[in-house]
Amino acid sequence: MTIKVLGYAAKSSTTPLAPLQIERRVTRPDDVEIEILYCGVCHSDLHQARNDWGGSVYPVVPGHEIIGRVSNVGSAVSRFKIGDSVGVGCMVDSCRNCSACKQGLEQYCEQFPTYTYNGTDRHDGMPTYGGYSEKIIVSDAFVVKIPDGLDPKGAAPLLCAGITTWSPLAHWKIGKGNKVAVIGLGGLGHMAIKFAKALGAEVTLFTRTKGKEEDAKRLGADRVVFSTNIEQMSRVTGQFDLIIDTVPSIHDLNPYLPTLSLNGTIVLVGYLGGLEPVLNTVPLIMGRKSVAGSVIGGIAETQEMLDFCGKHGITSDVEVIPIQKINEAYERMLESDVKYRFVIDIASLKESRV
Repeated sequence: MTIKVLGYAAKSSTTPLAPLQIERRVTRPDDVEIEILYCGVCHSDLHQARNDWGGSVYPVVPGHEIIGRVSNVGSAVSRFKIGDSVGVGCMVDSCRNCSACKQGLEQYCEQFPTYTYNGTDRHDGMPTYGGYSEKIIVSDAFVVKIPDGLDPKGAAPLLCAGITTWSPLAHWKIGKGNKVAVIGLGGLGHMAIKFAKALGAEVTLFTRTKGKEEDAKRLGADRVVFSTNIEQMSRVTGQFDLIIDTVPSIHDLNPYLPTLSLNGTIVLVGYLGGLEPVLNTVPLIMGRKSVAGSVIGGIAETQEMLDFCGKHGITSDVEVIPIQKINEAYERMLESDVKYRFVIDIASLKESRV
């Protein structure tokens, strides 16, 4: 059995998103039914809607930064009750049995996680549809609790942009006394700065763009370094324990490698694909430095991140939009015309009911 839900969908790679009735499963014993209140807009949403990565299966209902309220629970659910504030991120299931899953690293599931949208349910074979919709039904194991007092609009991007930058900071055990640099000031970069500062690190922003100094310092950066300025780059040689690279397009990593400290790591969280130009291994070998990658985070780690945000009052800087402006938001996102994340007020979806 299924239920009909109103969503916003791309029907092809070249058509704008528009209202669409979709079908979702009825609640299973371990499911949580969530009335969606807000959904963040991730660059991945645009890529999937336009099939930039290949493999999109239409219709695509994007959205994996979901904040909502529990409206129903299955008979086996005890962690959540009706009315709870909850979130859903990039995954709604995994095999739960492989080595990665048993370590709480479901994002690295050896049988591949089930993504919140543009995926296939492991049990009934139905397509998964994301948060640009009225409600979603998800296994309780992949639902997280939103701390009391955390602004739900600003909390939405924490489910992707937040955990994507929190996970490497946690993995490399960043804290007081560490020096962290962030490459790029966008949706990911602004969260990396906030988290690193709250963890007690000294934080530097690498940027190629003039005019970002004031905002970077407002977010928590102690210093801004222009990566095209040879003199400024030479001043930070050998300084950083961790560099979080949030740039979503191909770029040269070589200028940043000498700025790593002994045993330092640069971790890529924004770009998928081949690196050009090739890496010069000399600065890596001379100091046991590393180039690494990281993607989102596990469910337990996501809850840990949210609890930290609740304790420290951390949310994303957002611009709230009605869902009817999503196509305009995509174009603005391509121009980096947002500080720093769009969030859809799903209440606006009622205006598109047909």
